[in-house]
Amino acid sequence: MAKPPTSSESPPRRVIPIKVEPASSLKAEERAAVLAACARLKELPGGLLPILHAVQEALGWVPPDAVPLIARELNLSIAEVHGVVSFYHYFRSTPGGRHVLHLCRAEACQALGAAGLEAHAKAALGIDFHASTADGAIRLEPVYCLGNCALGPSLMLDEQIVGRVTPERFDEVVSQARGSR
Repeated sequence: MAKPPTSSESPPRRVIPIKVEPASSLKAEERAAVLAACARLKELPGGLLPILHAVQEALGWVPPDAVPLIARELNLSIAEVHGVVSFYHYFRSTPGGRHVLHLCRAEACQALGAAGLEAHAKAALGIDFHASTADGAIRLEPVYCLGNCALGPSLMLDEQIVGRVTPERFDEVVSQARGSR
């Protein structure tokens, strides 16, 4: 029969396993870009949004492995940072195309034929919204007003707004974008 421990003997130690987090898949230069954005902008009031914009500007997207890094730098939970990334449609959590094409879906553009343009764009590119073409040239994103209502339907390729877009004009814009790097 086992004898109970006396006051001079300590009870057996209980080992609690610790889950080791997997290593980040961020490349060294991506990690450096995320940390640089955090260092530069974290003191701003509400610094998370400017940091996310800076990361997306530098990398073209907000990689999922950047989220815990940003959270640590801002002393936020991973859930808080992920919630912001997933809430705002502007932030991409998958790599985008070399060019981003925003297609206006607001009421004024809809009244001027944006639904037909949307159907043409999806068919011509062979993708739906939030996806990139197979050649990686174009990422198609919806936007809910470009402020170009009088010249609808409108699109924005990278930072350039184009108005009165017909299916033929759409094809020209895409062709030019594919030709540029």
